[in-house]
Amino acid sequence: MKFIFQAKNSDGRIVEGRLDATDSAAAVVMLQERGYVPLKVEKPKDVSGVVKDLERLWEGVNLRELSVFFRQLATLIEAKVSIVASLQAVGEQTENGFLKIVINELIGDIEDGVPFSEAMSKHPDVFENLAVSMVKAGELSGNLQRSVLFLAENTEKNYELNSKIKGALFYPVFVFSAALIIGFIVFTVVLPKLTGIFKDMNVEIPWYTSILMAAGDFMSAYWWMVGFIFIGVIAGISYYVKTEDGRKEWDIVKMKIPVIGKLFEYVYISRFSENLSVLLDGGIPIVRALVIVGEVVNSSAYEAVILRAADEVKSGGTMSSVFARSEFFPPIVSQMIKIGEDAGKVSEVLRHMSVFYNQETDRITRNLSTMLEPILITFLGLGVGVLVFAILMPIYNIAGSMN
Repeated sequence: MKFIFQAKNSDGRIVEGRLDATDSAAAVVMLQERGYVPLKVEKPKDVSGVVKDLERLWEGVNLRELSVFFRQLATLIEAKVSIVASLQAVGEQTENGFLKIVINELIGDIEDGVPFSEAMSKHPDVFENLAVSMVKAGELSGNLQRSVLFLAENTEKNYELNSKIKGALFYPVFVFSAALIIGFIVFTVVLPKLTGIFKDMNVEIPWYTSILMAAGDFMSAYWWMVGFIFIGVIAGISYYVKTEDGRKEWDIVKMKIPVIGKLFEYVYISRFSENLSVLLDGGIPIVRALVIVGEVVNSSAYEAVILRAADEVKSGGTMSSVFARSEFFPPIVSQMIKIGEDAGKVSEVLRHMSVFYNQETDRITRNLSTMLEPILITFLGLGVGVLVFAILMPIYNIAGSMN
């Protein structure tokens, strides 16, 4: 039976921890035999699965929090602090309720004799296969601190990369969303009141104005239906994209979007080269490393190519030959990897390639707003122009006939 305790050591400092004992009295005796003065001995509070699921849905664990977790853990391990004590210290520092629960479960598993990597594998919603494999390699090599430090740096880079993507796409998404909302209001509220003037005067109006008036009347009467249909379409697309077939199609489509497609290409290649380099430096066999990278690259299109490369390497071939035949990898990527394979320096080449594509990603994200702004302004201008032309021309005709 497990107990958590709080006690004073011979120096008078308060220490906390866990131990196994038949009952609380036996736990007190065990502490006294170790030279501790027990202050508190109690059973750990069980966290129900429902509470854990609620914490996960409410908070989850983002890349920034995971990066801080690995960074703090690496620092404590480097200071020769035991893994259990390190996890306890990190758990006390975190403010994320779900991550705190996960850390406590990690501590419990490790105290039961489960390796750290195996304990992490029980939480796939927090720790990817890449992290589990790196920790396992560190355990086997006896250099856990180096593996955890690799993970901290890798997670930080992935977090920065995701932040750049979100920052670059925020402006066009905001403008497009605002245009949809304003257009909905104009057609539902404003347009029927303006076109009502033409109805009252009973004058002849152009065909394009008639279409606009019919659209305004329909929106004014059935705006709720249009809203439900719009929400239903968005929900349906979102659901389909989350399915396996939908995700594959969306991954292909977004690679073909002008400007943005190039950004995704650079992001995926950067993520591939960075993660594969980290795994190879951590001592992971190349076939296993390719399989793991395929899972974490976050693109089904690139995953399929990377898994084909793993099969090719397993059968005695080279991954550069697979990348050379793929439309998703530029020729320079396969050429650089081939140079690395010939020289036996694949990991070093991948690091240089990661730096290059990171810089290209920075350049595109900095210039994305500048490139998309004239396109957005042109489309918005055309929309406003059509509305103004369809409304003003009948007014000019009416004024001319009155003169």
